[in-house]
Amino acid sequence: MPPWTEGAADSFQARFERRWGHLTRPHVRALAWLLDAPDLLDPASAHWGGRIATLAPLTQANADWLAALEADPAPLEAALGPRVYSRLGLYAEKLLAFYFASQGVLVAHGLQVRANKNDTVGEFDFLLRQGGALLHWEFATKFYLLDGAPDPGSFHRLIGPNLADSLGLKMRKIIDKQLALAAHPAAQSLLPGAVESAQALVKGCLFYPDGVVRAMAGIAPAHNHGFWCPLERVGGLADELYVPMARLQWLAPLKVAAATPAFDRAALRQMLAAQFAVTPAAVMVAAVREENGWLLERERGFIVPDDWSRQAAERRADGRLPQ
Repeated sequence: MPPWTEGAADSFQARFERRWGHLTRPHVRALAWLLDAPDLLDPASAHWGGRIATLAPLTQANADWLAALEADPAPLEAALGPRVYSRLGLYAEKLLAFYFASQGVLVAHGLQVRANKNDTVGEFDFLLRQGGALLHWEFATKFYLLDGAPDPGSFHRLIGPNLADSLGLKMRKIIDKQLALAAHPAAQSLLPGAVESAQALVKGCLFYPDGVVRAMAGIAPAHNHGFWCPLERVGGLADELYVPMARLQWLAPLKVAAATPAFDRAALRQMLAAQFAVTPAAVMVAAVREENGWLLERERGFIVPDDWSRQAAERRADGRLPQ
């Protein structure tokens, strides 16, 4: 049995379904996941120097609020607006802004800071008011694949599926630049007071070769995780049915109607081979099981082109990715 099947009975997907199985609307499920998913990074780790934020545990009142949105999603849909979101990060930000506004703590979301008309210095993801204090939170929802041996402290072997960045690069940008925004002179006139603390809230999922999780200092022990494998190894996957996931489906565990097209391993490999011949980009898939008219995600993973690791090595060699 492939190692990525171990522990699946108490996976984050199973835990989510036990607690939030009554939520079937995609936006409401995504919001519930953002609020209840474990942090990707360990806020207590000395590696982050106290710069990692975490949400308070959800209360029964929060659960009732989510259930009310399931019954009547109009307030959430109005907050999201009619636009079609192409960026997962912006979609997740809008969901979180809706939650903060409902809790009465949101001061500003997406507040741009400009040195002049043509020079944008940066943007505050969230300014929050908690207990009288003004907080600056940057927010990221990230999905990274471990390529090679872990490099604790650097996190450059945790690479984005599009081979464009690493967890280490992302966090250095957030901590060194974005969390320092309140100190910029151009921000002073925009702030309603002194920022007491600046932290990053980071949600997401890490993907490991064959799904074998590697412990790393600085990564939350209970983080969400999945597998990744090259196309040539799809035939060795454990589950029978798979559904490719669109980017806006990457947050909550997938729950779609049983009539949704699903692929067995052979059909999945054939479909992705044709897709990679045109667009060689990693694809997230959900291994699914059918229950009560739904296809439910059992585990998730990225299928990558067979030369994905070679491309990563080339990018490290020429400086497009750090060593």
